[in-house]
Amino acid sequence: MGVPGPGRQGASVSNGVEAEETGIALPALRHSRLLQVLQERGQVTVNELVARFGVSRDTIRRDLDQLERHGLLLRTHGGAVNNDRLVRPDTTLGRRMDERADEKRRIATAAARLIRNEETMVLNGGSSVYHFAAALGDLRDLTIVTNNLRVPPAIPEGSVRAIHILGGTYLPGFQVTIGPVGFAPLAGMHVDTAVIGCTGISASGVSMTKLDEAAHTAAMIGMARRAIVLADQSKFNVSVFGGAATLNQIAWLVTDVAPPPDLAAALGKARVEVLVAQR
Repeated sequence: MGVPGPGRQGASVSNGVEAEETGIALPALRHSRLLQVLQERGQVTVNELVARFGVSRDTIRRDLDQLERHGLLLRTHGGAVNNDRLVRPDTTLGRRMDERADEKRRIATAAARLIRNEETMVLNGGSSVYHFAAALGDLRDLTIVTNNLRVPPAIPEGSVRAIHILGGTYLPGFQVTIGPVGFAPLAGMHVDTAVIGCTGISASGVSMTKLDEAAHTAAMIGMARRAIVLADQSKFNVSVFGGAATLNQIAWLVTDVAPPPDLAAALGKARVEVLVAQR
């Protein structure tokens, strides 16, 4: 990305954006402004950048591709996110437990209100699901199926009838087991609700950084009558390696703030109910 040369100074546009932030600006200057916006907001869409800079969608896509090649952002479906917002595959559960803990607890408390006594649930791995398990204290006679080894000690005493642990390979950094979802004597399982944590949620669906974890989660969603996804705002418009579900497979999204307009529109089209946890 070269050094920006002289351009037209003092020009204006109808929406009040500085001329250097429109198509008048040289690419290097536009890239600098784009990265500044991304740093401030954490995520942007192609449509937002087209409107802001007054250039074509193809130009913005080329900008994002070039900036990604330089390691300055991460491309997502329909936009980009700041590198700092991506949960990396090697991020351990212990580290994730400390990230956005207050938001995750609020999400967990709100999601627990969607559960009824005597429900059968399947829970996947992750810190958000751990906080959800800890928020089940007002419920009784629950049956839990999970691969998340932090869930059993987190569930308040007296809330559960039984906890079934799924077998497979144990991943110490994530404190989960990964393997075929099921028990050897059974042809299949059916539960009332799948409660799912994820790496990202976008118009293309729910995704995870690890392909085997995504396949495991997809199987959990497939065995449930409804799926509840727990995702704080850092997961919005993030689409990573392994797709676990389309939005049409989700009944509820429980989050800490209202999703951005493009994601909200996709959720509405898929008839996903959005529950925003109150502060």
